Amino acid sequence: MNTVITMRIAMRALIRNKTRSLLTALGIIIGIAAVIAVVAVGQGASVTMQKQISSMGNNLVMIFPGSSRSGGFHGGMGTTQTLTADDGDAILRECPLVRAVSPLVRAGAQCIFRENNWATSILGVNVQYQDVRSWDIASGSFFTEADLRSASRVCVLGKTVATQLFQGDEPIGQTIRIKNMPFRVIGVMAVKGSAAWGQDQDDTIIAPWTTVRRVLQNSAFDNVNQLILSLASMEVLPQAKQEITGILRQRHRLSSGADDDFTITDMTEVTQMMTQVSRLMTLLLTVIASISLMVGGIGIMNIMLVAVSERTREIGLRLAVGARRRDILMQFLVEAVVLSGAGGLIGIAVGVSAANILAKINNWPVVISPGAVLLALGFSAGIGIFFGFYPAVRAARLNPIESLRRE
Repeated sequence: MNTVITMRIAMRALIRNKTRSLLTALGIIIGIAAVIAVVAVGQGASVTMQKQISSMGNNLVMIFPGSSRSGGFHGGMGTTQTLTADDGDAILRECPLVRAVSPLVRAGAQCIFRENNWATSILGVNVQYQDVRSWDIASGSFFTEADLRSASRVCVLGKTVATQLFQGDEPIGQTIRIKNMPFRVIGVMAVKGSAAWGQDQDDTIIAPWTTVRRVLQNSAFDNVNQLILSLASMEVLPQAKQEITGILRQRHRLSSGADDDFTITDMTEVTQMMTQVSRLMTLLLTVIASISLMVGGIGIMNIMLVAVSERTREIGLRLAVGARRRDILMQFLVEAVVLSGAGGLIGIAVGVSAANILAKINNWPVVISPGAVLLALGFSAGIGIFFGFYPAVRAARLNPIESLRRE
């Protein structure tokens, strides 16, 4: 008996029992749909995290002041203000691996325009901040070196602040009050979105760091809260860290045995941590979804064993008229594979639909990988072969005479 006839007989047997065939494939459908949806959401989350981390800037490296040691007490990052804007200029001048550097001074304040007010953070930076953060201007312009040197009272608004203060009016050229100090708005930044940890990056006001330090903080010191810089590429990160460390230790006159009074941090650690968390969650959910596939496979095996018992006389008759045992084996294997394969196809359609529905309802990004779809389909067919093999072997080993006697 050739393969085509065997497949036709198997398909007829499945069609005769449509309801049972559908219920048998239901476990596979649910399992495949769950795997597809979980992987799509997991990969979408990974892509989103990568975009959020990339939005922080081009090959971003951050330098924080600290630590300090006094007597028996030791303080960590940020316990002392050891960094200055001159440190950043020295790094840019002496380390060719660094592409741009900006000091950063943070302040918080209530901002007022006419009857509108909004509490936000104020970032004091230099003119290279745009390049470091890879942040474009949506309208107007950024401040200049002249504004930085003269500590001009000019500012650039994040999109959230511009929306809250001006309610749709044109902000360029308007004057707002920050801590009762007048500041002229010269630009609005492009939408940046949320950071990897959920902070709204557009909810900020950017001004010259000299202005923030001298006007808003009323300080004559030139120390800054941190330095942020961008590298030519992340491949040079280890060498850049070594050179930056040497430059800062020399400028801060640290002896060979003294601890660094600064901390260098890059986004690689954050990226690796968030990627590992995303992979772990995706793996965990995939394992849970795979249990449904195993349950579906066991269901196929049980139903096929029932089918063997119900069709014992049919099997005996076919063996008696000349069918070979491998034909019987092939027939039941085909039935199991068709059940699991059809369940896999339906499950893929359900999983893709479920992922898209989740994306629309919860505004979650999803990435449906063709590789994951093909893997799920192959896995469903493999389940059919694995769990259908034992019932097929049992059917093929039936004794024709004993089978014909069976009522």
